[in-house]
Amino acid sequence: MKLVILDRDGVINQDSANFIKSPNEWIPLPGSLESIALLNQYGYRVALATNQSGIARGLFDMVTLNAIHDKMHRALALVGGRIDALFYCPHAADDNCRCRKPKTGMIDDIGNRFSVELKEVPAVGDSLRDLQAFANAGCQPILVLTGKGEQTLADSKAPDADAKGHALPENTWICNDLNEAAQRIVFDFL
Repeated sequence: MKLVILDRDGVINQDSANFIKSPNEWIPLPGSLESIALLNQYGYRVALATNQSGIARGLFDMVTLNAIHDKMHRALALVGGRIDALFYCPHAADDNCRCRKPKTGMIDDIGNRFSVELKEVPAVGDSLRDLQAFANAGCQPILVLTGKGEQTLADSKAPDADAKGHALPENTWICNDLNEAAQRIVFDFL
């Protein structure tokens, strides 16, 4: 089975420093839904791994998160795409859970759910914590420059990036957006 793991905010939809707290705030990035459909058309199962600490912070509840994801699923269906599994971490950073990226709990759970060895599974994110979780789980980390991606890349190029822990995981692919990442996944992994 071919599998791709995606982060949500900043990869599929616009990100917000104030969190995506309602379906109205969930706005897909140009071409992102079609990119997921392309992955599906080439036989990839797509899993989502997203930190959603807004739940722990009381900014939105599970009903609202489900409504946001319903909107995403409906929008994907309109272009012939689908998310095969959705994993989220509802915890705050100080909860010390195993699922919140940069820890690998969510990623490991995805591998278990699909009975897939995660070695070199392409995994797309826009933040360093996404890439760290992916790399530590054995995936092929892919940075997109949408969302927080440009800042993540800039931080990784700073002279003191290693000392500050901002260096990208080894062999991280850098792509402009999910469309470029999907194209590379489809045609580099054939």
